[in-house]
Amino acid sequence: MIDGVADSSTPSNEKPRRARRTRMTGAERRAQLLEIGRTLFAAKGFEATSVEEIAAKAGVSKPVVYEHFGGKEGLYAVVVDREMRRLLDMVTSSLTAGHPRELCEQAAFALLDYIEEYTDGFRILVRDSPIPQSTGSFASLISDIATQVEDILGREFKNRGFDPKLAPLYAQALVGMVALTGQWWLDVRRPKKAEVAAHLVNLAWHGLDGLAAKPRLIGHRKA
Repeated sequence: MIDGVADSSTPSNEKPRRARRTRMTGAERRAQLLEIGRTLFAAKGFEATSVEEIAAKAGVSKPVVYEHFGGKEGLYAVVVDREMRRLLDMVTSSLTAGHPRELCEQAAFALLDYIEEYTDGFRILVRDSPIPQSTGSFASLISDIATQVEDILGREFKNRGFDPKLAPLYAQALVGMVALTGQWWLDVRRPKKAEVAAHLVNLAWHGLDGLAAKPRLIGHRKA
């Protein structure tokens, strides 16, 4: 009542209206669950993350998670697959230079960029997959990236008179070196990214530069 006159705009017996919640589309809900799962798997690991926690974070019931992914295993597999594709695409698209040394720099920067920009994704990838039917593992990802480097090394070996059939071995060694260094750098973040890349390329390039066509063992073991 205002100045003795009842306010007719809001009846005294009418309850205040609740704001309507915007209903997500199926695609939006799936994207939300993927992002929540990615964050939890990175922070806690697969085993310590539950469907209940994923559902609670999304504000939905457990059956919604099962509806989209068939369970925690399905969600984890999709998250891993997305991260593997993202990293592989970043490395592959970075290899644009003509000079082999600059190509080494680009590959090192691509991996370090991924670690810096998609830290949660990298934490998930470097863990051993607990699911036998998972779409991949960090080891298989490194192998995929090394395959991209084989052709580059093969051409360089041929130009220097080395056996190009050994390029896959050296590609695995070089990419593995960068990947494991990146895993260490993930936590320490020192020195700066450009300096880490420079040191990696320094070791890789000067190692290749002084490469012996037929290396010999100097120890007593020969087999």
